[in-house]
Amino acid sequence: MALVETSFVNGVMTVTLNDVDNRNALSAQLTVELVDVLDAADSDPQVRVVVLTNAGKVFCAGADLSERSSGDAPSRVISPLELFGRFRNAPKPYVGRIAGHCVAGGMGLAAAMDISIATEEAKFGFTEVRIGVAPAMISVICLPKMRPADANEAFLRGSRFSATRAAELGLINRAVPADELDAAVEEVVSDLLLGGPEALAATKQLTSRVPQMTADEAFEWTARLSAELFAGDEASEGMAAFLEKRSPPWVA
Repeated sequence: MALVETSFVNGVMTVTLNDVDNRNALSAQLTVELVDVLDAADSDPQVRVVVLTNAGKVFCAGADLSERSSGDAPSRVISPLELFGRFRNAPKPYVGRIAGHCVAGGMGLAAAMDISIATEEAKFGFTEVRIGVAPAMISVICLPKMRPADANEAFLRGSRFSATRAAELGLINRAVPADELDAAVEEVVSDLLLGGPEALAATKQLTSRVPQMTADEAFEWTARLSAELFAGDEASEGMAAFLEKRSPPWVA
C-alpha cells in the first residue's frame, strides 16, 4: 500500500503522508515514495504549487525508530540532501499544511517548506536528545531560522512546545485554529498562483542564495538575474497584462 498519496486540482498538487499507524515516520518506504512524488511534481509544468500535508493526528514523528533499531538495510536510502535539502532548490513553491503533531525529523520537513501553516493544537519538538541522539541533519534546515539562544533551548531541552511557539521561533509561518487551516492554506495557494512560474522560481533563488553572499556579490548577481527576468517572455506578458488591465496567461 502506498504511504504517500497525491491529488491534483487546478495547478495544485497535494501530497499527503498517509502512514497513520506509524505516525507518518520517515521510514525507508515513505521517504522513497515522497522523493519520487516530489521529483515528479518539480518536473511537471502543470504543477504550479505543491502542498504537503498529513493524514491522521501526526504530521510526522521523525525517524522510524523500529526500522532503525532492526539493523536491516533498506534497498534504497534517501539522503538528507535528497529530502530536506531539495525544497530550497526546487522551482515550485512548497506549502506545508501541518495538520498534526510534528517532532524530530518532522520538524525538518515543516521548516523546509517555503511557507508552513499549522493547527494550533499541533505540538512540535526537537525530541532527539531524549532517545540519546541529536537533531543533526535537520539542524541544517532549522538553525538558519532560529536565534542561537532559542535553538539551544529547544534542542537541548527536547521538550514539546505549541505551534504558536514554533511560529515565534521562525520554524513555521503561523498557527491557526483547526477549522481555519484549510482557508489559511487556500489563501496562500491562491496568492502563489497569481505569480509567474519563472518569477516564483527566481524569487526562491533570492531567499536561498542572497543571504550566503557578500553585499557586492549579491548586487552583481541580482542585477544579472533582474535583467534576465525583464528580458524574458514571462515578464513581457506580465507587464503587458498589467498595462492592459487583464490577467496574465498563467492565471486561470
